[in-house]
Amino acid sequence: MAARTFSESLHILLVEPSSMQAQLVERMLQNLGVSRLKTVRSGNEALAEMRKARPDAVISSLYLPDMDGTALIFAMRADEDLEYVPFILISSETRPQALEPVRQSGACYIVSKPFDEKHLAQALVGVVDILEPEKKYSPEDMEEVRVLLVDDSVASRNHLRRMLNDLGIEHVQEASNGREAVNLLADTMVDLVLTDYNMPEMDGAALVEYIRTRSWQASVPILMITSESNESRLAAVEKAGVSAVFDKPFGARDMGEIVARLLADRENNA
Repeated sequence: MAARTFSESLHILLVEPSSMQAQLVERMLQNLGVSRLKTVRSGNEALAEMRKARPDAVISSLYLPDMDGTALIFAMRADEDLEYVPFILISSETRPQALEPVRQSGACYIVSKPFDEKHLAQALVGVVDILEPEKKYSPEDMEEVRVLLVDDSVASRNHLRRMLNDLGIEHVQEASNGREAVNLLADTMVDLVLTDYNMPEMDGAALVEYIRTRSWQASVPILMITSESNESRLAAVEKAGVSAVFDKPFGARDMGEIVARLLADRENNA
């Protein structure tokens, strides 16, 4: 299956210190139809370039000469003009402790080395979904849907809220851990709970168990969004009654489809 060709209007900023790697990615992007492409070598150069001309997306290596990709994306998320620029990481790194901060910050895709044009095209599909969100997923009027978003990372909550807003969902309440979520659920009715797994005070697993066994909203759909890779922990969460588990990072299209399915299932079972 041929890789998708993207619009020439798509403006990409590539952050890559290696000339050889930069040339490889540039060639792949050009083959995919991307012609508006600027390459810089460091994080500070990238930030300066973005402030001159805001790109549609940033593709970056993890290890840069002046900072790492994690510091770059957090600097972007702290700048209101760059906060929602989609970020794609390219890396051979496999250690969870190195990749977790990038996932939590709302990166839309992580491309693992070695990769080819097809992998890069999949990442760009996620970018296009963010830039041109579809609003055709809804089994009901999305404007009336009430969501509780539970995540200890502010950057992750901002990213997820943006995705929900792009789907037409405006009624979003936030909690930074399971205990705060429990307090909100005590007197606030919601149609969907989106929760992270790893959180202080009360983690996602405990929150799912609480909702299913002790909450007056025991049947509410629960979508767990996590980078947790421990299969036994995830199995315990599924047994506790989570409706679906999503791995970070993921695209807006994936979010729309799963939210629509969960809401439709709830409506059909009501």
